[in-house]
Amino acid sequence: MTLTDSGLLIVDKPQGVTSHDIVAAVRGALHMKRVGHAGTLDPMATGVLVVGFGNATRLLNVIVEHDKTYEATIRLGQRTTTDDADGEIVSTRPAPAMSREALQAVVDVRFTGTIEQVPNAYSAIKINGQRAYDLARDGQEVRLKARPVTIHEFAVLDARPVLVASGEDRSGDALEGRTPEGGESRDGSVPVLDVDVRVACSAGTYIRALARDLGEALGVGGHLTRLRRTRVGRYRADDPRTVTAHTEQRTFTTRDGQTVTRSRAVLDVSGDELAARALPMVEAASAAMPVIEVSDAQAADLRFGRRIRVAGTTPRGGRLAAVMPERHDLVAIVEPCGRGMAKPVTVFPVE
Repeated sequence: MTLTDSGLLIVDKPQGVTSHDIVAAVRGALHMKRVGHAGTLDPMATGVLVVGFGNATRLLNVIVEHDKTYEATIRLGQRTTTDDADGEIVSTRPAPAMSREALQAVVDVRFTGTIEQVPNAYSAIKINGQRAYDLARDGQEVRLKARPVTIHEFAVLDARPVLVASGEDRSGDALEGRTPEGGESRDGSVPVLDVDVRVACSAGTYIRALARDLGEALGVGGHLTRLRRTRVGRYRADDPRTVTAHTEQRTFTTRDGQTVTRSRAVLDVSGDELAARALPMVEAASAAMPVIEVSDAQAADLRFGRRIRVAGTTPRGGRLAAVMPERHDLVAIVEPCGRGMAKPVTVFPVE
């Protein structure tokens, strides 16, 4: 294999397509079947999707557990079925005209550090082998258990009033027509509050659940209207090698004779340039976990499944990448197995 037969791509997913659509686009561009991604983004969301191809797919289970950073807009005053803008609005009520500082004070008390979070019913979590969103769409009651997540940063960047009326929004500093009681205006418009935030969090955190819970804490409900992932671990949207993509409409006929139109993802670079932008295996692994350098003899031992002695200390319970950087060779992913020893948990062939 050559270096371009395996690697990681940082793809900036556009709105309106699934993470699987991006994987399908990469498969088509590289003419490879062995492609996967680390961490699903909803169709409404944009931003960093780490895609692995070839042997790099074996790094994805490590990367998916990395912390992430998001930028989002939360609309306070409206609840939806999915806690984001793709769902149906189930209630609208006036939101308090709170300042950025007042909102930050609520967030700091209720939504930072380790918290218990209940995911939305329309999530990819499996219940007895079925996705929660499939059960919810079939009309079944879905009850998910709270789980601990860690919010490292929840910064309120801006808060602005918006009038919502008949499905249309009118932003502005002054809410003309608002009643003295703060309810509906004479034309039926309702004042809500759009809040821009930045969240750095542990894997498994649902930003739309944060939007929902912030709205509930304020007694008015809330949902996401915008979500962008800017970072997954050390993989960032502003990396110069990031691959952008766009959506196109595709019309096709099903086996039942129905004509269907749906969005598909189209990469903005060709197959050759796509491979050139890929992070090679050693670099990809170095961004994913701590690295130890190994000798020829140690590399051979690891590839035969044998333990090796490592110099210094290793992270307790953590995994490391064993590499031979001068040969651009990612040998194995190893984990500590006793004082000064490490064992292979994933072995890579020589490329």
